[in-house]
Amino acid sequence: MSERIATVRAVDRIDTGPRFTEADAVRLNRLFRGTDTLDMLTSVLRDGLAGDVGIVSSFGAESAVLLHLVARVDPALPVLFLDTGKHFPETIAYRDQLMGMLGMTVLRNLTPDAELLAKRDESGLRWSYDPDGCCEIRKVLPLAKAIVDFDATLTGRKGFQSSTRAGLPRFEIDTSDVQGRLKINPLADWSSDDIASYFAKHNLPPHPLVAEGYPSIGCSPCTSKVAPGEDPRSGRWRGWDKTECGIHVPGQPDGDAGELPPGYDPAF
Repeated sequence: MSERIATVRAVDRIDTGPRFTEADAVRLNRLFRGTDTLDMLTSVLRDGLAGDVGIVSSFGAESAVLLHLVARVDPALPVLFLDTGKHFPETIAYRDQLMGMLGMTVLRNLTPDAELLAKRDESGLRWSYDPDGCCEIRKVLPLAKAIVDFDATLTGRKGFQSSTRAGLPRFEIDTSDVQGRLKINPLADWSSDDIASYFAKHNLPPHPLVAEGYPSIGCSPCTSKVAPGEDPRSGRWRGWDKTECGIHVPGQPDGDAGELPPGYDPAF
C-alpha cells in the first residue's frame, strides 16, 4: 500500500492593505517634531521612510521653496505638474525656469483625458458654471491616475494660507485614498515671513504674477488679484463657495464627469 504524502504549500497572497495608517502618520509627526524641515526631508527621502515619493507642484507663488528644498536632497525626485490647459503663460514659463535652475530632472506633466474633455468640456468653459466639475476633469482625475505607483506625495500646503488649512500636520493620511497613501506637508508650520526669508536667502526667483497682486496662483480663469489684508487664497474661485480644487479634500468624483480613466479609484 503506497503512502500518500501530503505537501503543505504556502498560499500566495497579495497584500491589499493600506500602505500607511493613521498610527503611522502620528508616529512620523512625533518622530520629527521640532526637526528642521531640510533634515526631515533628508531622512524621509534618503532613508525611504515613506516609500516611493513624488512632489506635487503647482509652480505657483510659493512653490520654489519646497522645490528648492527637495532639489537639495534628491533632484531626481519626480515632480508632478497638473497641466490643465488653463494656466497663465507665466506659470508655464516659471515651471521651466525653476526645473532648469534647480537641476530637477524628472517632470511629469499630467494632462486631462482628451476624450473626457471632448465629452464634458468641449467649449472649455466649464469653469464658468461648474468649477468643481472642471477641477475634477483637469486636476483630480489626472492626479489620481498618476499617483497609483507612489506611496506618498509631498505638497506645498501651509497652515497660514487659509482658515481651512490651519493646524495642518506635517504627515497625514490621504483620507480620500483607500490605499492609505501618505500626504507630507513639509512647510505646514512655516509662516509667510519664513517663506519670504527663504526666497531671499537662496535668491529664488518669484513667480512673475506675484508682483501684480496674485499671492496664490492657479488656473487663469479662476484666479483673481487679492487686496491688501485679504486671505492669500481669497482670489481663488472668487464668488464661489469653493476653497480647494479637490486634490486636498476627500470627496466623490463629480457626477457629470463621465467615464473614469483606467486605474482611477473612486475613493480619491
